[in-house]
Amino acid sequence: MTAREEHGADAGGAVLAREVPGDGGRGRPDARRGGLARPVRHRRLLVPVLVALLLAQMAAAMVTTAVRQTPTIDEPVYVATATDYLREHRVRYNPEHPPLGKLLIAAGTAVADPRYDPAYTGTQGAVGRHLLYESGNDPWRLMWWARLPVIALTLLFGLVVFAFARDVAGPGGGLAGLALYAFSPDVIAHGSLATLDVPAAGFVLTSVWLVWRARRRPRLCLPWSGVALGAAVATKMSALPAVPVVLLLAVLSVRGAGRRGRLRRGAAAAAVVAVAAVAVVWATYLAVDPRLRFDPAEPVPAVHGLRGRITDLLPLPPAYRAGMRVQFGFEDRHWQGFLFGHLYTGSRWYYLPAALLVKTPLGLLALGAAGAVLAVAVRRLRPVAPYLLLPPAVLLAAAMTGSRDLGTRYAVFVPVFLAVAGACVLTVRRHRTGVPVGLLVVLVATSSLRTFPYYLPYANEAFGGPAHTHLLLHDSNVDWGQDLGRLADRLRRRYPGERVWLVYKGSGVPSYYGIDAGDPRRVAPDRVHGVLAVSDSAAAKARGRLAELIASSRPVDDVGHSITLYRR
Repeated sequence: MTAREEHGADAGGAVLAREVPGDGGRGRPDARRGGLARPVRHRRLLVPVLVALLLAQMAAAMVTTAVRQTPTIDEPVYVATATDYLREHRVRYNPEHPPLGKLLIAAGTAVADPRYDPAYTGTQGAVGRHLLYESGNDPWRLMWWARLPVIALTLLFGLVVFAFARDVAGPGGGLAGLALYAFSPDVIAHGSLATLDVPAAGFVLTSVWLVWRARRRPRLCLPWSGVALGAAVATKMSALPAVPVVLLLAVLSVRGAGRRGRLRRGAAAAAVVAVAAVAVVWATYLAVDPRLRFDPAEPVPAVHGLRGRITDLLPLPPAYRAGMRVQFGFEDRHWQGFLFGHLYTGSRWYYLPAALLVKTPLGLLALGAAGAVLAVAVRRLRPVAPYLLLPPAVLLAAAMTGSRDLGTRYAVFVPVFLAVAGACVLTVRRHRTGVPVGLLVVLVATSSLRTFPYYLPYANEAFGGPAHTHLLLHDSNVDWGQDLGRLADRLRRRYPGERVWLVYKGSGVPSYYGIDAGDPRRVAPDRVHGVLAVSDSAAAKARGRLAELIASSRPVDDVGHSITLYRR
């Protein structure tokens, strides 16, 4: 047996460790020669069964989470914009995010068939609240149908993680990578919401996986890699830094005779990916409005200098370029951040790495880091290293320059790529690494199950778990308005008839859920008696009267690790 036969050639063209089918990597004879065809078939069936079980538990976690959470801050905007796409076929609201992710949400809202008043005027946030709470719709039902397509897409991306990890490390590596993905609290949390972060990250991963496989089948995989890249860019503009990375990887994925031949084939490969990506972006806007009209409900800021010139030169629809100007306007603002108990104005370059250390399971951090080191250090893994490491590194570096320190959702691609990188550990001395990898996967699963069903405020055990996250981080890391319905249930069960005061950070309408509460900031402190409920993000940024009220109150309860109840 040759070395190549022993290790196997992966679908991407690199020679990576892989078991001979049926031998468990231990060099036993082919089972068919020993009359052991039935055990071989059972082993082959075991992998798809385990894949189905992992995805089923992930689906159960996301569905259970989705049906019990009230709308988060961004969701009403996306749902209203998706409904406007369906009814009015125009790009009017939320231009800062391209339409594809909201068209996906629209597939769900079409089933819900909500009442919608296109004549209602207001900001995109006001339109979202009007749709959910003032138009005669059931927000629970509407949000469930809006979230369902994102849940389905998140599960499909799990198959991409499995396929990519299997290409790198065989079936065992595929299962390990899928398990790390399926139990990732951040992926479950944001994959169960009608938001855009997980879809964008998943499309980037899909594009990278396809360009990796283009090493063997360039004619098939390069165009589809471009389609997936275009889908990422047509979902969130924060995916734009991935474009030059994927184009570079496309150049690396093709071979030619001689230096000039390689350059020509590399340039052609990059062109195929780029054209396909741009075509997807245009097709997305044409799907909303074939006439490409753009009538924004809110002003689009002017952007000058180099950023403005680059924006004007991009071969993308006018509405896309206008959305980029809105994003630049956001970046020019001064936002408040909260990290490790410190409130500040502006941004910290280390915010995202620090927040990821808090919100990523320890087992995933260990396996992902080990896999990244091995991908660089082990010779037979080096071909896959740029595909696994370069895209998340560039995206993370770009996100770290942003002005909004509002959550790890801006870097949710990190645990997604870490899941694949973690599988690399199984390519080295599998008989020694199999048990440690299995134990770390179990550690990730245990940590994830312990936080159920409160995935948004997850923190790993080194930082005290989800009950302590609000002391370290804020906003979508902890409290994104998701627990208003749970608060209403808690008040009815444990505090019936008591006077309630509420400081809530979110897009929900408390009165809809039966919460009759006053605002403690609008009355004298000596009049605030009874139960004081404060969103943890509001408490993190509390100053003045609210800070005095919290300091003079006694915490007695918490709801979903995102809202604290005080007794006064």
